[in-house]
Amino acid sequence: MPALPPPRFAWRAVLIGWLLATVFSGVPSTVWALATGGDPWEATRAAGRMLLPKAQALPVLFAAAAVVHGSLSTFWALVCAYALPTRHTAPWALALITAVGLCNLLVVAPRAFPDVAALAFWPQMADHWAWGALMALGLAWGSRVSPQPPAPAAPQATPR
Repeated sequence: MPALPPPRFAWRAVLIGWLLATVFSGVPSTVWALATGGDPWEATRAAGRMLLPKAQALPVLFAAAAVVHGSLSTFWALVCAYALPTRHTAPWALALITAVGLCNLLVVAPRAFPDVAALAFWPQMADHWAWGALMALGLAWGSRVSPQPPAPAAPQATPR
């Protein structure tokens, strides 16, 4: 099996982007729920039921949601590390995550995750956009503090 090429971003940048996106991408739907008198834990319960569909206890669902969200974020952070360009990263990250969000919310959730499908569309789409923006921010910031090491120079012929 051939070796995987190196990612386009330093691993430190990918980790920073993943951490920002994973921890803070739920803010839009949570703020929306609080502003409209909704249940701020509804999306967390829905994500937890992706792993444990019959669970009811919030602590159990919170832990399951952390596993689900962390795992999905890891997958998409790796996709970003290899697929996003190093220039104009933010618009490309938002385009990618828009496609992911539309697929997740309009195709996958209605077929496989009824609790997620029952959530309001726009707050969940806003969470996806926040994830993409935060990932791009982390990649940009992480690349400034930890630039990708230069590629090894090609061997030069020695004059005779």
